[in-house]
Amino acid sequence: MPQISTTDAADEAPAGPLERGLTVLRTLAAAPGGQLSASELARATGLARSPVDRIATTLVHLGHLRADGRDLALAPRSMELGGAYLRAAPLADVLGPLAEQLADALDESVSLAVPDVDAVRFVTQATRRRTLSVSFRTGDALPAESCAPGALFAADWGPEQYTVWRERRDDGGGTAFAVPLPGGTDVRATEAGLVRRAALTRERGWSVDDQLVEPGLVALAVPVADATGRTVCALSVVSHTSRHSADSLRGFALDRMRHTARAMTAALAAHTPRSPAPDVPDRDASRDPKEELGPAYLQSLARGLSVLAALGSTEGGLPLAAVARTTALSRATARRSLLTLQQKGYAESADGLFSPTPRVLELGYSVLSGLTLGELAQPHLAALVAQVHESASVAVLDGDDIRYVARVAAGRIMSVNITVGTRFPAYATSMGRVLLAGLPPTERAARLGSAGLRPLTPHTLTGADAVRAVLDTTEESGYAMVDQELEEGLRSLAVPVRDRNGSVIAAVNVSLHAGRTSADAARTGILPALRECGARITGDVALVSDRQPLRID
Repeated sequence: MPQISTTDAADEAPAGPLERGLTVLRTLAAAPGGQLSASELARATGLARSPVDRIATTLVHLGHLRADGRDLALAPRSMELGGAYLRAAPLADVLGPLAEQLADALDESVSLAVPDVDAVRFVTQATRRRTLSVSFRTGDALPAESCAPGALFAADWGPEQYTVWRERRDDGGGTAFAVPLPGGTDVRATEAGLVRRAALTRERGWSVDDQLVEPGLVALAVPVADATGRTVCALSVVSHTSRHSADSLRGFALDRMRHTARAMTAALAAHTPRSPAPDVPDRDASRDPKEELGPAYLQSLARGLSVLAALGSTEGGLPLAAVARTTALSRATARRSLLTLQQKGYAESADGLFSPTPRVLELGYSVLSGLTLGELAQPHLAALVAQVHESASVAVLDGDDIRYVARVAAGRIMSVNITVGTRFPAYATSMGRVLLAGLPPTERAARLGSAGLRPLTPHTLTGADAVRAVLDTTEESGYAMVDQELEEGLRSLAVPVRDRNGSVIAAVNVSLHAGRTSADAARTGILPALRECGARITGDVALVSDRQPLRID
């Protein structure tokens, strides 16, 4: 790996807090649910509790982690680190649509994967949801010896890469894989087996996995080359033995896959690299938090992560001077961060340009990219309930109804008994009115026409003109209040949750007993906190859906 050239030995010293902070992020990403207590994190990383606490304070302040009681959990903002690689490399953006087209044509799951030293890491997933379906996520890694793309990449390995592979295989450390490392019973996963499969791949131009990753799973992979003929990624089709054997999958998919791979090569050749002028901050963003938090805030960790994020601002990499300018850091400070990132395998350099590597995806990207809307919303609902002491929920539009996808109940003797999955008529609920108000006018009119407006309480609006007028007001004001129209004694407020394009995709509400809080008191005392909650969920939706559609369920 090319290294930074400098004559200043002091500037070459690794940035210790950055290295330890990366270790904490990687360890959390490998933990169940991306969550551990501080004590568990200290044991898992081998760090003392004091540096773990300072790292956690810094990462929580930066938004990469959230504190959940005694636990620390990955937060969606940490996806910006893995996103730096996906932005800097054009593969997902340029080739993703072609992968989707192939998945539609074959009605099978399709993925794109890149080599990551001795691993294979997914950068695009076009999955087909079935009872038996593939559950790999963007950012997940597989051992090279256990999958079809691995044999394809190993076909180009030299002695040095096999040495790295042996070291990982022998000590079991390094990359956190999405599947268990293969045992010694399957000779295909041994060194001799990998060498043989790599040789067959060189000869045939394709590779197959016949239930090596997992029983019942079969996969076929072909190389995708750039304009110079260098293999840059693997195009894979994955199926289940209930639909295909390895042989039948090859007969069914190989010709179409080769055609798509050629189209991908052409798309890469025609692609114009994205090189927007990056935003240049006025000053180092780590200064103010350092002054506020003092020794608890690790400035070098914050600066190092800003350098990593900056590497995704331009395709093809950035020179040192541009990294320093983009982060408002001195060249010496930026150089120290880059050195640490290179040493840990998260950055590489060529011809004086620095780029993030696929390994940055292990810093939580795969865990967070698989979150559903309800999972994203849950911590924000909990914080809202702690603030207003009333129950809060998130719902989506489902036909003429709303359907609850997340809920946190307040700890009151008298509370609203609603669970995830509960459905109510959209026209008579605050969240339903927010969702209906967010529709295009023609779709809104069609929904109202089919809703079958009927009274649920003496207060329910059932006139079409009256409901239309309320929806117009809701669209203009950005919130809805329903006062005892769904059930007597129940009052609720709702605001929208939006996607990256500003479209309303869900609503978040607070429900309360009408006898406890007047309508005016709800507007003044609860609505501002509810709006803030909706904005925070909207922000997380934007981060998680940056590269793939948001999962509702």
